[in-house]
Amino acid sequence: MNTFSLRKQKPKMFLLLLFSITFFLIVIGFFISLKWGQATISWRTLLEAVTYQGHDKEHLYIQTLRMPRTFMAFVIGYHMALAGLLTQLVTKNPIASPHVFGINAGASLAVVLGLILFPSLTLTFSIYLAFIGAIIGAFLVLSLVGVQQKQPVRIALAGIAVHFLLSSLTEGLMIMNQHSTDSMIFWLVGAVDQAGWSDLQTIFPWSIIGSVALLLMLPSFKLLLIDDEVAIGLGQRVLLVKWMALLIVTLLAGSAVAICGPIAFVGLLVPHIARLLVGNKLGVLFPLTGLLGGLLLIYADFFSRFIAYPYESPVGILTAIIGGPFFIYLARKKGGAIS
Repeated sequence: MNTFSLRKQKPKMFLLLLFSITFFLIVIGFFISLKWGQATISWRTLLEAVTYQGHDKEHLYIQTLRMPRTFMAFVIGYHMALAGLLTQLVTKNPIASPHVFGINAGASLAVVLGLILFPSLTLTFSIYLAFIGAIIGAFLVLSLVGVQQKQPVRIALAGIAVHFLLSSLTEGLMIMNQHSTDSMIFWLVGAVDQAGWSDLQTIFPWSIIGSVALLLMLPSFKLLLIDDEVAIGLGQRVLLVKWMALLIVTLLAGSAVAICGPIAFVGLLVPHIARLLVGNKLGVLFPLTGLLGGLLLIYADFFSRFIAYPYESPVGILTAIIGGPFFIYLARKKGGAIS
């Protein structure tokens, strides 16, 4: 019996198996991310470091560098994947994502501009700036296509146009202010290698706020699966639900971009994988999407270490290599509305 026949005949068993495999792969990814990289670490040293039974140089290297980096990769993947799923549901468009929708580029521009104007900008304040930039980016795209637009190619063209406009402004500001933005080159591509425990403490409240808001709005988000005309005919406030969803997208994507940069295509790719596995059952689709997003970025960060070994490469390079062809495939695919 294959996996898909199991899904049809015994859905509860299939979901239990699916989530068990996902958790198992996350744990495996966590340990291989801690063990392999620029420095060679033995399994004994790794276990001692994880259980805080050692405090020499190798233990501290794992505890202060690799552990927060791996946790951050999971959190950022979680944020981006859920933001992508919500964006696709709001627009009923399979190629919508925070990256394509201009949200990432808007957040990046706001953070870079803030860093230039305020060199001592704190991470917390940069997140607030990222929220503002993300809202501006989304507003620019929505002003071109509208929140009810269902044509995938049109929204893709509008999103790409806004993305390149805002990205060009960001790069121009960095060129004209190289003395204060040199350290942001990796960040602009999307990287988690500089993440520390303080960064996790900063983003964690936004993870909680976004997750709780999503959970509370879950019954209302089911309206996004039916035609707007039908929902409005039933007396539902569809437009309000869509704006609430976009607000959650801004919280999740904006906080992620402020800390680790605009990591591309996670929010585009992961929702399609999750939807292929469990369909549009939102109660299952949302948690699976978040977990798969974290899983993808853990492994992407691990493999990105070997692109130019022994030097570090931003994880955004690998996600772009994976997501770029997938985006082209979706853009060329006929139809395009989320069923």
